[in-house]
Parts: sequence; C-alpha cells; structure tokens
Amino acid sequence: MYACICHAVTEQQVRACAGQRLGEVVSATRAGSGCGSCVRRLRSLIEQPAAPGERRAADRAA
Repeated sequence: MYACICHAVTEQQVRACAGQRLGEVVSATRAGSGCGSCVRRLRSLIEQPAAPGERRAADRAA
C-alpha cells in the first residue's frame, strides 16, 4: 500500500527507515515532500516496530 501517493512511496519503504527522523525519511524517499497530507501517516509508520522479515535501515548498515 502507498504511504505517499505524490511520490509513489510504499509503506514498506517508509518502514525500512524506522528509527530515523522524519526529515531523514523525506530526504531518502521524498515521501511527505509533495502535498504533505501523508506526514502524519509517515510518522506513525516510522514509529512502528518492524514486521517479521522486514529489515530496517540500521539493520542493513550493520
């Protein structure tokens, strides 16, 4: 499912950035930089724990 329609960013792409600040997620994905209506949803997604099998940005760096 899309988290940001303006830039076709999926919820999975946003969840992969969990643990980062909203500004970092916007820089990495462009989500939230269009109309801004998804910003509340983006915050919610980056605060959620990872689903089984999902890798976070911090996990990939290790």
